[in-house]
Amino acid sequence: MASTSAPPLVISEARKFGVDLEGPLGANLARYLDLLLEANQAFNLTAITSLEDAWIKHVADSLSLAPELAALPASSRVVDLGSGGGLPAIPLALALPQLSFTLVESTGKKARFLEETARNLGLSNVRVLSERAETFGQSAERERFDAATSRALSRLPVLLELTLPLLRVGGLKLAIKGEQAELEVQEAQRALAVLGGRVESSRRTSTGTVVCIRKHTHTPARYPRLPGEPKRRPIV
Repeated sequence: MASTSAPPLVISEARKFGVDLEGPLGANLARYLDLLLEANQAFNLTAITSLEDAWIKHVADSLSLAPELAALPASSRVVDLGSGGGLPAIPLALALPQLSFTLVESTGKKARFLEETARNLGLSNVRVLSERAETFGQSAERERFDAATSRALSRLPVLLELTLPLLRVGGLKLAIKGEQAELEVQEAQRALAVLGGRVESSRRTSTGTVVCIRKHTHTPARYPRLPGEPKRRPIV
């Protein structure tokens, strides 16, 4: 069943992140979930098929990155890798229209869904690229972004190789992780040293753990390696 506004529990959760869902934003997010779950019937975008679960596990979880992103200057550039069905990037782009979001998704069907969804929601601050993260990391946009987001993409050592090359020095990598967040941070110590990152903070939310990593030096030019290589041979 479609909804036209956010459930009270999600409104309360979003308030913790400085986001007000009681006005137009809640209605826009409801529209986004309708589009996501409708498209999911045709091809796999999410394992979650319940609207109630989608509000918590998708919207509230995505908005948990809002505090750090809201602190960025207006017009800052955010890159989201492995965007899939648009999480966390679409909810964040709706909530933070002053920021510019680039969604990178290698699967053509998913990229087309993201383009159509951004158009349907009037998101002029979103652009979609159908490209491998490894290829994009070696493009002219290397080290051009102020922040990078991801959710359930890869374990942290792999994720860092895909994202840190895209960040400017001083940029922020935000990763939503699960119960193994602390273990993943330990696994990523060598990758952090090699790629120029440093864990700045880690905070628990009701849906996961937000790991914040600051880029403090330039990433060596050889990273990211060729497509598939970071996953086959992680920096550990």
